[in-house]
Amino acid sequence: MQADTAKPYSAINLAEKFELFSEKWLPKVVAELNDYQFKIVRIEGDFVWHDHPETDEAFIVLDGELRIDFRDGAVLLKAGEMFVVPKGVEHKPFAEKEVKLLLIEPRGVLNTGHAGGERTARNDVWI
Repeated sequence: MQADTAKPYSAINLAEKFELFSEKWLPKVVAELNDYQFKIVRIEGDFVWHDHPETDEAFIVLDGELRIDFRDGAVLLKAGEMFVVPKGVEHKPFAEKEVKLLLIEPRGVLNTGHAGGERTARNDVWI
């Protein structure tokens, strides 16, 4: 937990955190657990094909419907569902309408993996 913004023993209200920003595809850190970060993000439209060679990535849909495309198929997630993309598996998230997600991944993982590009978000942005 980031010491300068956190209050001891206070719950993190994800709905309140989502009210603090409207931009898409820019994950915001809300908590840390050892070396893992919990990030919330709003997404809509198509992302880029990418992978994370060193780590798995957990997607938890809080609101909306998310499709994660793979080179050999896809998985559709609705609110209340989650999926873990195994490390090294190329994937591309897509949301026809806005989706609110909770991502869990190690600190320092770039949202676009090694693909880079204009959708690459800055790491360690706390909200």
